Amino acid sequence: MADLQGFLNLNKPLEWTSHDCVARVRRVLHLKRVGHAGTLDPAATGVLPIALGRATRLLQFLSSEKAYRGVIRFGMTTATDDLEGETLQVRSASHLQLEHIAALLPEFIGKIEQKPPYYSAIHVGGKRLYERARRGEVVEVPTRTVEVFGLDVLSWRPGEFPEVELAIACGPGTYIRSIARDLGERLNTGGTLAGLVRLQSSGFSLANSLTIEELEDLVKREQFKPLDPSVALTHLQAIALGSEDAKRWSHGQRVPVAGNVDTVLRVDDQSGQFLGIGRIIQEQDTMVLAPQVVMLDS
Repeated sequence: MADLQGFLNLNKPLEWTSHDCVARVRRVLHLKRVGHAGTLDPAATGVLPIALGRATRLLQFLSSEKAYRGVIRFGMTTATDDLEGETLQVRSASHLQLEHIAALLPEFIGKIEQKPPYYSAIHVGGKRLYERARRGEVVEVPTRTVEVFGLDVLSWRPGEFPEVELAIACGPGTYIRSIARDLGERLNTGGTLAGLVRLQSSGFSLANSLTIEELEDLVKREQFKPLDPSVALTHLQAIALGSEDAKRWSHGQRVPVAGNVDTVLRVDDQSGQFLGIGRIIQEQDTMVLAPQVVMLDS
């Protein structure tokens, strides 16, 4: 299957890292060039977009918006801000009511300053934060601006350690574990993420995803076909090139176009076949479409 290129919408299993998924897909498809978009924690399940072959070059152009279904448990805090880590504090939160939580949710919507979990994959001082945390290093975690588009209550389970289930829509770099931790702090109960499913990522949805087992079965029956690369790029403006321009562009040449400088475009030929990704640049007094990623063989 060395000629495979396109995308796989994978439903990541519980306890697998994103790297584990890439490694398994490489073995199943006998393919070296495999990559993923949007790391998903081991304790989470759901959509993990996988790029195959030359489509790995398209990962940087995918949509960054994501949607989750998450469960936050109140009355406890952990070192990792989810149930995977060491429990730091436990205290009853039986007094907590849903209206207390609902009143605070607007504070977490919009552009907010967020501190990533101490155990996370971000780089601090040239090393991943979780590596430094495991060595016992004390590191100041920098805050960063992220955007949350929506937080909606799906269910509420009262008790000594009550839980709220939320639907979360957000932009890139948002840690749902941090929302759980910070909401618990605002309520003076402590909070940790007790479950997370990614419903949408980079234009892919959970409803259309494949499990590892389903992928293996399709490959065994020789029925697996990757998703066309263009399906993950529908958020980009498209341009259709005439036959001569399409040929020149696919050979790495720039072609004149109308548009604004630095606009990234999905490039098709007149039949609708996806050619790749281009960027409009200014060349003297002319706007030209410069190839960024060419998907077809010359």
